Formats: sequence, C-alpha cells, structure tokens
Amino acid sequence: MQYHKAAFLGQERSRKAQMKLFEYTGFSMLTYTIKKGISGFEPVGEEMLLGTLTNGKELILFICDNDGYAKAQSKSMTMEEGNNILEKMIADGFTKFDGEIKTVI
Repeated sequence: MQYHKAAFLGQERSRKAQMKLFEYTGFSMLTYTIKKGISGFEPVGEEMLLGTLTNGKELILFICDNDGYAKAQSKSMTMEEGNNILEKMIADGFTKFDGEIKTVI
C-alpha cells in the first residue's frame, strides 16, 4: 500500500481509538498510524485492544492493534486510578492485549 493511503486510513483508525480512550481517561494522545508491512506500509489495524505499561508506580493505558502497535495512549496515572479504568474498560467489552506494546514513549 502506498504511504499516503496507509497514513490516511491509519489516521482514521487511530483517531477513533484516541477518542474512545479519551472517554475513559479524560486525556488521550495519538501514537502510531502506520506500520511497516511485508509489502510496504500498512495502516494500524482496526482492532481496539487494551494494553498497559507500568512506569515505576504509575500506569499508562493504550489502545492497540493485534500486532501491539499503540494507536492511542493515556497519560501516566497512579496504579489505583489506572487499574480502576482498566477494569471498567474490560467490563465494557475491551479485550486485554498481553503482548509487547509498540509505542513512542
């Protein structure tokens, strides 16, 4: 896929993930929109999987695709606050991603 087509589609998917994460956290930052595929550039996947990253005593939440590419991320928050949001998102139907998160931190 050509870069600009992958970027356009990936941006749509990442913005959707960003807005969804914002609904839960009050802050969300757009991260990846494209990824390197076998035959060139690909947009990030449509999946909305929930990932986490522990940073000392803080937690960051991510919405990522099946390959672990983060499309949106929250700001750092306390472990308690992050776990409460995590539980709410899982109760609302999000599936937890347990693999390695690829992000721009």
